[in-house]
Amino acid sequence: MLNFGLVLGALLAVYQFPVGAPESCPAGIPGLPGVPGFPGHDGRDGVKGEKGDPGRTVKLNKDAVKGQKGDSGFPGHSGKRGIPGDPGPPGPPGPPGGRGDSSDSKPQSAFCVSRETVAHPNPNTPVLFNRVITNVNDHFNVTEGKFVCHIPGTYYFVYHATSLGKTLCVALMVNGEKKATFCDHNYSTGTNYQVSSGGFAVHLQPNNKVWIETSAQNGMYAAENKGNSVFSGFLIYAH
Repeated sequence: MLNFGLVLGALLAVYQFPVGAPESCPAGIPGLPGVPGFPGHDGRDGVKGEKGDPGRTVKLNKDAVKGQKGDSGFPGHSGKRGIPGDPGPPGPPGPPGGRGDSSDSKPQSAFCVSRETVAHPNPNTPVLFNRVITNVNDHFNVTEGKFVCHIPGTYYFVYHATSLGKTLCVALMVNGEKKATFCDHNYSTGTNYQVSSGGFAVHLQPNNKVWIETSAQNGMYAAENKGNSVFSGFLIYAH
């Protein structure tokens, strides 16, 4: 390349300032700015660079800390009732039940008998009844007209009697002892029917006997469709 320092020295050697010339020259007027040049063309494409290193895969952190459970939301509205499904098939039969203990069954004793005859009963003897309405466990002896206790406990006995044209007095008896007496005084000699009743509760032991009987005032009467006389009794509770 050309050495500009050497060229400048040679030019200064050839050029000689005139003798007696003034030491300084007047300053010149600055010239006008030059016209801007045209834009340059794009440069050529550079050389393709080398292939870079492969990127690294970001791995998920499996040990992330689980957040706390949030508060429960407000309960939603109840949904409409759905259509009932089809009935399911019958289930298998259950195992057979065990045999019950007869001692656990509730003791039962009750009777109701009716006298249906126009004949007056014999006084001072047990009144006999010719029709049995009910007689659980046959505790009422129809032949004797007496109830025989088989289950110790408290019983209730009651009678309802029809009378016609004669006074009727009925006594409730326990083992031959008169416990209560009821009388229905009838002074009519016509066809006026009257009804009397009475009852009592009594504690009985096994083989105790209960019956009813009349005095000489034995106007007990019964006929078809004209009333009858009934004697009943039942166990309230066993002891």
